[in-house]
Amino acid sequence: MSERKLKLAIVQMHVDAGYPEANFARLEERLYEAVQGPDKPDLIMFPEMWNTGYALEQIDQIADQDGERTKALLSAFAREHQVQIIGGSIAEKREGGVYNTIYAFNENGEVVSDYSKIHLFRLMDEEKHLKAGEKLGTLEVAGSEAGMMICYDIRFPELARKLALGGAKVLFVPAQWPNPRLHHWRTLLTARAIENQMFVIACNRCGTSGTSSFFGHSLIIDPWGEIVAEAGEDEVIMRAEIDLNLVDAVRAKIPVFEDRRPSLY
Repeated sequence: MSERKLKLAIVQMHVDAGYPEANFARLEERLYEAVQGPDKPDLIMFPEMWNTGYALEQIDQIADQDGERTKALLSAFAREHQVQIIGGSIAEKREGGVYNTIYAFNENGEVVSDYSKIHLFRLMDEEKHLKAGEKLGTLEVAGSEAGMMICYDIRFPELARKLALGGAKVLFVPAQWPNPRLHHWRTLLTARAIENQMFVIACNRCGTSGTSSFFGHSLIIDPWGEIVAEAGEDEVIMRAEIDLNLVDAVRAKIPVFEDRRPSLY
């Protein structure tokens, strides 16, 4: 069996809602920090809506037009440092409105996938200011299929299962998941890992925005539902290595996918 290990750097950071300049500066600083030292990651990931935060009343004015600024920065960095990037998600303005979008880059700086959040969170008025995406987010990582979801999406097990049935062995989840729902965050992510026998890699923001506070606790969970790494509540670059061969081993041990009976449900 070939080695399919993946070194991860998960950038848990504060986001200044409404201040793209400050957020781009912070992200660029964290990017360079992530690749320092002898243990360079294969893949870097950020939280949800890191460029603008949830400044939804201003979002039409401050969103990244067609994602061009984000793509220029992350493409050049990925190419220079030969690292894959799951670019968190950004507020992206394009024809038809503003979307909450992930761009993923390979080591050559090429955009290999994008995904716009398909479930909009009405508790934060997302549906009043953002447009919902209309396609699944898939890509290849370390020779394996992977999927992408954003924050509120994890409350929809059907989406994670569809990605798993499509071959995904890893699920990337950028988020701005606030207090007081830490128990929901841990439980839902763990459930998605266990029921789909896949790695779940979730990057949450930290800090405060207005009356909302965010607890961080970015997580890497293996296909058994065991926590590989968990951040605290402060800004941090969480590092870990995962072996994607574990997915095949777990699925062979408990053959959930073979035992499904979709004709009945």
